[in-house]
Formats: sequence, C-alpha cells, structure tokens
Amino acid sequence: MYPDISVVMAVHNEERALLEEAVNSILNQTYSNFELIICDDASNEVTSDVIKEISRRDDRILVITNTENRFAGATRNRGIYVARGKYVALMDADDYSYPERLEMQKRFLDTHFEYAFVSSIVDCFDGEKIVSGHFRVKEKPEKRDFLWGAQFATPMFRKECLERVGGYDESKVTRRTEDYDLYMRLYAQSLRGYNIQRPLLRYFLNVNVMKKKRLYRYRIDEAIVRYRGFRRLGLMPEGWIYVIKPLIVGLIPHRVVWRMKGRAKSG
Repeated sequence: MYPDISVVMAVHNEERALLEEAVNSILNQTYSNFELIICDDASNEVTSDVIKEISRRDDRILVITNTENRFAGATRNRGIYVARGKYVALMDADDYSYPERLEMQKRFLDTHFEYAFVSSIVDCFDGEKIVSGHFRVKEKPEKRDFLWGAQFATPMFRKECLERVGGYDESKVTRRTEDYDLYMRLYAQSLRGYNIQRPLLRYFLNVNVMKKKRLYRYRIDEAIVRYRGFRRLGLMPEGWIYVIKPLIVGLIPHRVVWRMKGRAKSG
C-alpha cells in the first residue's frame, strides 16, 4: 500500500539525541500511513551509523545517502523525487512534530483544494525553555507579506505542486534561504499556502546554525533571493527597502536580535 504522506528529513552531522527525538516524533504521529525518507547529506561516520541504526526500527523508514555535502535544498529534492505519497511533509533533523501534526495537515489539504501547502504556528526551544508561538504568522499570507519574511515553517505540500515549480532551487545563493525562495516561487505560480493557527511543530534554536546564517556573505545571498522573489511577485520597486534589510540586520549581534524578537512576542 502506498503511503499518503512522505516525510522528508535532510540530515547532516546532527546530534544523536536531537535526531532520535525528531524521528520518534514522526513515528509516534496519530496518523500512521506515511513513509519517512531520511536523506543523509554526507554526514560524518557517527551520524551515519545512528541513521542506519534508526532505520532498522521501523519499516516505514527509507534512507538515501549523498556521497558529498549538497546542502538542504538539493538533499530535500532527492527525497521529494523518490517520495511515493501525494503529500510531502518537511521535517528538520533537530525539530519536534507534535503528535497530531500530520493528521491535521493532511485533513486540511484533503478538504481545502484551493491551497497547495499548509504550515502552522511554531513553538521554539532555546535550550532552556520552550517559547510558545515563537513563529506566529498570518493564517492566509498574501504576496506582500513576503516583504517581511518567509511566512511559513516546515510545511506539508501537495507533491504535484512542488513538481510544478521544479522543487528547491539548488544554486549556491539559496543555501541558507532555500525555503523562502521556494515559497515565493510557489506564490508566483498562484500556489498559495495556509497557516493553521495552533502550534504543530517545535523548533530547536541552534546557536551554531544562527552564527553561520549570520555570516555576511549569507546576508548578501538573502538580499539577492529577496530581490529575485520580489520581482516575480510584482513587489518592486516598493521592495527595495526590504531587499537591503538583511544587510542591515546582519550588522547587529544575533543575541540582540533574539532578545528583540522575544520582546516583540511578549508585547
């Protein structure tokens, strides 16, 4: 029997505890007709051995392996290509899906054919405490909302819609903003998304990843992605100020940005 949902998880040198928690959160979903495609993006030997061990625990798990590090977009594309489900749900290797995530997202797409993908509000774990509703977004984002940021987090897609836009852009410039780029390309094709207004996922705030994302060359790449996306969406020249935003924010220490976000949420 073919699965209804293919969960695609890209993994590169993840900590064992986080990876096991992420996998178990999928295996313990209330909806069970899925496959979990773990895409090993040329991880070190320790992580690769953990992935092999995990894959033996459940016959719904499929592992594919890159011989070289290809980054998230290209690695997810490999998982999407072999996916057998009509829905493709993304999952990061250090995140946690709440038990009803797949069931609720599938039910939504089963009954709302006008939407190509569905996401939700997201909680965040900063290593000490859970910040409820850290990623709180509009229920029905419009094109103009992309001026402010990505608008969606780790969605479930109709596979046919991903195929229609060619999946992820694998070019170097999108390596830290591959999701943002994908959402804007989908909207440019009139393929819209929806955010369920309750948390279905919990992010882990990885300070090391945040530091990498703050390397200034990645800020320049984000500005390029914004410019291209805004042009597709007809948001220029208004969008110019938002194109240069990451270049300005990149000059602010990341812990200050995090505290600012926290104050904004509490306010």
